Amino acid sequence: MQVSPEDLKPLRLGIQYGFAALGLAFVAGMVSPSANAQQGGTTLPNAGAGDGFVRIQGRRVPEPDAPPPPTTEVLLDLREEMRKFVISIARFGRKQRRNFRIVARGGLELLVKRDDVDKNRTSPARTYVRALDGLLAEGMFFTERRPGTPPPPERQVRMLSLAEYARKNGVRVLTLDYGAGPQFVDKAHGEAKRRGFVSLVTDRPLLDMSGLPGYPKRPFGENSNSVISLNQVRNFIAVTNSLPFGREDSFAMTMHGTNYDMVIVDVFHGRKPLSRRAVETLKYKKVGAKRLVLAQMDIGSAASYRYYWKDNWGEGSPPWISAPHRDDPDRYYVEYWRPGWKQIMTDNPNSYLYGIVRQGFDGVLLDGLEAYKFFEGGGEQQEEEQN
Repeated sequence: MQVSPEDLKPLRLGIQYGFAALGLAFVAGMVSPSANAQQGGTTLPNAGAGDGFVRIQGRRVPEPDAPPPPTTEVLLDLREEMRKFVISIARFGRKQRRNFRIVARGGLELLVKRDDVDKNRTSPARTYVRALDGLLAEGMFFTERRPGTPPPPERQVRMLSLAEYARKNGVRVLTLDYGAGPQFVDKAHGEAKRRGFVSLVTDRPLLDMSGLPGYPKRPFGENSNSVISLNQVRNFIAVTNSLPFGREDSFAMTMHGTNYDMVIVDVFHGRKPLSRRAVETLKYKKVGAKRLVLAQMDIGSAASYRYYWKDNWGEGSPPWISAPHRDDPDRYYVEYWRPGWKQIMTDNPNSYLYGIVRQGFDGVLLDGLEAYKFFEGGGEQQEEEQN
């Protein structure tokens, strides 16, 4: 007997309705277990709302932990923030004067970038290195905390390696070591010279250097050449406290009576900034040749004796002022990545850097670069252990 499609239509509809009814019954059983009990079915334990369980195939299973709430905290790469700060200073300075020189004091570890996962893996910080004209490596041969004593061998090897990397990439390397007596001066000078570095040895911290060296009486490599770039510098002197020289003009003329290739000074003579005339006098050697004059500029600390300091300032006010230095309580670590501090230092006509350019300086010695260590943890204590 033949069956027509019309004869099968009721059968197909019946199957469809049957599966639909079965699906509804299954859903009703999952949603309302109590309905099964009213009809004589099996009662399943009822997990109350919010009790941390879900039901899978009739079994209670703990819910997965809720994800943590979103956070707005931004994890800073403190070393990279310092690099960016230095780069911005270099760009602003050279925008005002094309050949404005940038010398970094310390911060050798900033020359390379650490891998985010493996801290022992590094890569060159090329943009930062190209922003620098010079690097002042401190305590390379004799440390500040123990004058006349070399740094630990492992640390010295690391410092020499980084300094050599900078030199090979066109950065003039200067060394500042600590000791008293000709034997230490000669030793540091010899070690630096054979590596292509330029040496200065002192018995005082950089911020307290207030006179000319007793030895040698005349600078190593003294010459009558005009010096217009850091690569021509064979010797240098730093005087960051000029008050013992007397009046501003006395200080300028005393320094003019020397033949150092480069002079590093503080921007201020006492409470007043050095005049353009004084800076211009500093730019000439005794023999009449020109030389470089750099101003020291601390970008990692705020000092209560600087012109920008306000009476109501202190630790935590403004928020970017942090704790004072342990051995210098008039200087405070600053969160150098904050716009408020950056505006004081650079990028506008009222900034510290702009004033330095206007005074006629050839460049800056940027101090305070290792402030990142304080915020990374360890800070000064870490430095004490290293020295």
